[in-house]
Amino acid sequence: MPNEPRDLSTFVISITPFTESGDLDEAGLRVHLQRLGRSGVGVYVAGSGSGEGYTLTLPERRRVMEIAGEELSGLVPVRVMGVEPRTAAEAIELGRVTTEVGLDAMQLYSLDMGHGYRPRPAELETYLTEVLDAVTCPVVISTHQSVGYRYPVELLTSMVDRYEHVIGVNITSPDIGYLAAAIEAVDGAVDVHVGGPMHALTALALGAQGFLSSEGNIAPQLCAALIVAHASGRPDDVSASFTRVMRLFRATQAAGGIVGTKAALRHLGAAGGWPRSPRLTSAEAKVDALVEVIVDLGLVSSEGLD
Repeated sequence: MPNEPRDLSTFVISITPFTESGDLDEAGLRVHLQRLGRSGVGVYVAGSGSGEGYTLTLPERRRVMEIAGEELSGLVPVRVMGVEPRTAAEAIELGRVTTEVGLDAMQLYSLDMGHGYRPRPAELETYLTEVLDAVTCPVVISTHQSVGYRYPVELLTSMVDRYEHVIGVNITSPDIGYLAAAIEAVDGAVDVHVGGPMHALTALALGAQGFLSSEGNIAPQLCAALIVAHASGRPDDVSASFTRVMRLFRATQAAGGIVGTKAALRHLGAAGGWPRSPRLTSAEAKVDALVEVIVDLGLVSSEGLD
């Protein structure tokens, strides 16, 4: 028998603001997280993409987590995303810090063993069980296209069935058939979110709980509005919100992704900070084009961004 329906939600993969000289901008991070918290979206911090997690030292990553907990705990769901680990020990250490800091959950990224190596199914199972046996905090398993493989659906369901502290699965893959199979297999036992807004409506239609996005760094209320409209059964509002989110998605991608996002936030007087080397900021013309779209979408008021 299917599980009871689960609440719908969306999570923003937060940027990590840096100063122009490359230092962690703690004040800017607090202001940015406060803005996300007011919008009611869930938040992941220190991610390898939007959060530039690979540039963070371990003390810096912990500090980002501490600030996120101070600003968001009890207000909205706040989790650490982390980076793709090379070993189980790296993921176990992230779980230990998550517990110490008191965040709501950690994402367990797909294993990246380096040099293009793709782990065999038995190696993936060994990795997951080693981590999940050692970690005590709530865990969201991620299967992400960046590592060049995906978890077998039966392995995901095995982990969900075996470990009560697995609370969700994040799926980032262009393969809609795989997404559908995974959602059907977990059968509502845990939350399923799709990476990026591209497949948000497909995922929701298939029974997932929502989507993750970087676009929420600019427009968290817009991302939340899409989820609220779907939960309320308002198809016209769903369509309108999705159209706007996807227009913003295309504009941010054209502007260079997260470096364009940060530049646009700076341009609009919001806390975005600078990218950290070796990333470089976007060309001025691309940033201007992104800002034009943000303004045209009605995301800027007299008080600033939504």
